[in-house]
Amino acid sequence: MNKIKKSSELLWILGFIFVAFGVAICSKANLGVSMIAAPAFIVSEAMLRFSEIFSVGVTEYIIQGIILVLMCIVVRRFNWRYLLAFAVAVLYGYTLNLFLWILGDVTFDAIWLRWIMLIVGDLIIAFGIACFFRTYLPLQVYELFVAETADRFHIGIGKVKTAFDVTLLVISVVLAITLFGDVTSFDWSGITHTSYHSIGLGTFVTTAVNSPFIAIMGKLVDRIFEPSPRFKKLESFLKLG
Repeated sequence: MNKIKKSSELLWILGFIFVAFGVAICSKANLGVSMIAAPAFIVSEAMLRFSEIFSVGVTEYIIQGIILVLMCIVVRRFNWRYLLAFAVAVLYGYTLNLFLWILGDVTFDAIWLRWIMLIVGDLIIAFGIACFFRTYLPLQVYELFVAETADRFHIGIGKVKTAFDVTLLVISVVLAITLFGDVTSFDWSGITHTSYHSIGLGTFVTTAVNSPFIAIMGKLVDRIFEPSPRFKKLESFLKLG
């Protein structure tokens, strides 16, 4: 099979398109989105009661902007290239809004269909992340935070990633409980087939299958693409250092 050569830039485009599309599908399954996506969905739901400005996509890049500022404080350094990660977050946010708009009022009534669509969404997200991992172009703030923190404190990137994910999960749960105040009135017996303000059993399933799905999709990407840069000078220019 002939691979698509010099495709790093193409993989970057496919990365945020597929991730945004997958997140939109997972949200429509109504079983809970990933811990990474959950804060934006929760805060957006709460803020839309006051202003239509706070769509999920806009809330997403606002949150990433806050995380970027926190990262600079934590690692005690700033590089202008960090701003490129925020620019990607803005592009991702509006792409996510686009897919949420396209899907519109789509709902999946059957429980088995919800779970199938959740897994489909997770696979699409994994393909997008696998594409991102094979490009030199700026990633989103989440990945930058993990990479820069691990480098600054000389900690394994896996450990930082785990701590980051758990922290976002705790924050998501706290936000859902405090922003809505309906935790006692929610029917928790139905948590297997519905979500509590974007947090549900699907959140934990997505977390569990994320890494193996990315590994599987990574092999698929490598069979189709040759992830080398078309613009080598741009690659050198964008390297953090």
